[in-house]
Amino acid sequence: MNYRSKRGITIYIALALIMLFFSLPLLWLLSLSIRTPAEILVRNLHVIPHSPTLQNFAQVLNNHQFLGYLWNGLKLAIMGAAGACVVAVPASYAFSRLQFRGKAQLLFLVLGFQMVSPLVMMVPLYRSMQAMGLTESHFGATLIYIAMYAPIATWTMKGSIDAVPRELDEAAMIDGCGRLQAFLRIILPVSLPGLASTFILTAMLGWSQFIVPFILLSQPDMLPISVGIFYFFGAYAGSAMQLVAAASVLSLLPIIVMVFFLQNFVVGGLTAGAVKE
Repeated sequence: MNYRSKRGITIYIALALIMLFFSLPLLWLLSLSIRTPAEILVRNLHVIPHSPTLQNFAQVLNNHQFLGYLWNGLKLAIMGAAGACVVAVPASYAFSRLQFRGKAQLLFLVLGFQMVSPLVMMVPLYRSMQAMGLTESHFGATLIYIAMYAPIATWTMKGSIDAVPRELDEAAMIDGCGRLQAFLRIILPVSLPGLASTFILTAMLGWSQFIVPFILLSQPDMLPISVGIFYFFGAYAGSAMQLVAAASVLSLLPIIVMVFFLQNFVVGGLTAGAVKE
């Protein structure tokens, strides 16, 4: 066995150990979610339950409030991701293709906004949203999501547009397209895989966002799943931990399904590419 083979095996073993390390909490959560109430109270818990059951999932899904949490979380994540992409696409094109004074400094300033913790801004932000009557509103929360995730969306989209050859712009303009037409007809279609990846990233961030909805929203029928799990844990942690685990597992499914379908779209976009255009 040569040096490269040994090095490759070592890398794969290291990656497998890292994956196992981060997978153990999820496996344990799944194990708790299929236990009976009697097995939860046993001190020496086994990874694989003696009497696995899906009744916990059925009981959680029969809770209409939990289903409302899922719907609210999905709505906020999708609207926030879509809004962030709408803002990021023209901004990233400007940073990628246009030349203007202070472009590099402005680009790092955009990244600086992403580094600011929401906790630092929430007190003045809450007062501003309250003055505009947007505290108990999904629209108000979506605006905050867009403002928070537009910077990272701009950075990721800029990388996608940078990868598109400038010759495509020049060819489109030679054929009579203006800059806007070249962007809409040539650059944007070729950048769709990057746009899909940006949407996935921002949707995942929005799905797991806790601080913003926790502070801006208080009505139970308005809360997303990230905050709903918090209240669900407070209600069942002492008496029905298996239900909390089942609810946590179910809360992972929508974003996993969305990522799965959009990943297929990304692969399809890569195979279509600029040649088809």
